[in-house]
Amino acid sequence: MIATNEEKQGIASEKETDTILELQDVKKYFPIKAGLLQRNVGNVKAVDGINLSVRKGETIGLVGESGCGKSTTGRTIIRLYEPTEGKIIFKGQDITHMPESQLRRTIRKDIQMVFQDPFATLNPRKTIRSIIKEPLITHNLYSGKEREEKVRELMDVVGLNSSFINRYPHEFSGGQRQRIGIARALALNPELIIADEPVSALDVSIQAQVINLMEDLQEEFGLTYIFISHDLSVVRHISDRVGVMYLGKMMELAEKEDLYADPLHPYTQALLSAVPVPRKSNSIKRERIVLKGELPSPSNPPVGCVFHTRCPAATDICRQLVPEFKEVKTGHFVACHLYE
Repeated sequence: MIATNEEKQGIASEKETDTILELQDVKKYFPIKAGLLQRNVGNVKAVDGINLSVRKGETIGLVGESGCGKSTTGRTIIRLYEPTEGKIIFKGQDITHMPESQLRRTIRKDIQMVFQDPFATLNPRKTIRSIIKEPLITHNLYSGKEREEKVRELMDVVGLNSSFINRYPHEFSGGQRQRIGIARALALNPELIIADEPVSALDVSIQAQVINLMEDLQEEFGLTYIFISHDLSVVRHISDRVGVMYLGKMMELAEKEDLYADPLHPYTQALLSAVPVPRKSNSIKRERIVLKGELPSPSNPPVGCVFHTRCPAATDICRQLVPEFKEVKTGHFVACHLYE
């Protein structure tokens, strides 16, 4: 049955409303200053032209080596860093250069962040009551008694005993502190949470508890996650789609099962070959790919494909021409001249 024009328009509009966040060629450069007059002599290209659409209710994992731009991408989305170029569109609204006063009135409540080190992001001089209550006060939500009830409710939601409400961060374990950070992020009922390495500082057994908690909260509150990590096993567990970054650029993006079963980019293949596989597992066994050389400096990235200096399959075209980030299979994007 052929869809009418009206039905096609309806499908198109449904897809548009399904997208909660869109990044269009987003760049974030940090200036390099030198000399007595502190003149700008170059730029660190931390994020160099990211294109990404995030659907409401999904989890997108961002993976890659340290220094690839994952965390900078997350902080640029939430406008902790001012983007250098490109567009950040949240719920159809361009927030790229929106003034802070307007951000606070409109979308600050809808996008929250959970940071890597829970101890460093919690004020050691404040009680848990004050820490979780702070965003409610900042945005003038609830009255005094209602705020107290909300704080206790949030502690219950993340699995913390509300009798601990007057304790200080140093009295909690790393996993408990991360739960406090999650409770604070949930206080404003956000739609999008950017989780920047939220479990990398925790023991493996505690990692599983926090990941399971985040999955339960996503189902309960309809949250959308951008989950940043260097651990491909954790990302595979929690994500719906996975994006692989290298030197500020997106190398590959696909549904997680597609990416892990059929990685097309040589960098993704190398990363997945390093993931430990249990001896009795039925998972695909991959030959270990060892990348030679060091990660190039983001202040002076290679010409052409940024990965060509370490790629075992690089040819002349890779050294001369930047590959287009394009869809090569349904929902599977890759930036590589040799993906076939």
